[in-house]
Amino acid sequence: EVQLVESGGGLVQAGGSLRLSCAASGFTFDDYSIGWFRQAPGKEREGVSCISTIDGSTTYADSVKGRFTISSDNAKNTVYLQMNSLKPEDTAVYYCAADSPAYYSSSYYLKYPYRYDYWGQGTQVTVSS
Repeated sequence: EVQLVESGGGLVQAGGSLRLSCAASGFTFDDYSIGWFRQAPGKEREGVSCISTIDGSTTYADSVKGRFTISSDNAKNTVYLQMNSLKPEDTAVYYCAADSPAYYSSSYYLKYPYRYDYWGQGTQVTVSS
């Protein structure tokens, strides 16, 4: 059974940093794609960043480029999202999603999140002004 568990959310002031973790189990962690998505109250879900082993690519939404970094630790079966220079508009519930094996590049998954078969429960990130 595939499980994704997000952690690391919280309350932070604007300009601060948080690191989210997505701990995965139930699939081989050498062939996968994992993505981060977020949803703010009253808004549609938004793609944030994805990573895919099929081509080693990472992709970011324009709104987070230069501020967020996605990375993986295969030994820990975990993907991280380092978020720096946080803004109030980054406030949302952040979800990670996974597909294994990976069939597409990270940019494809970011654009078509329905390709992800597995989703976590989410972690709240609140950025105060």
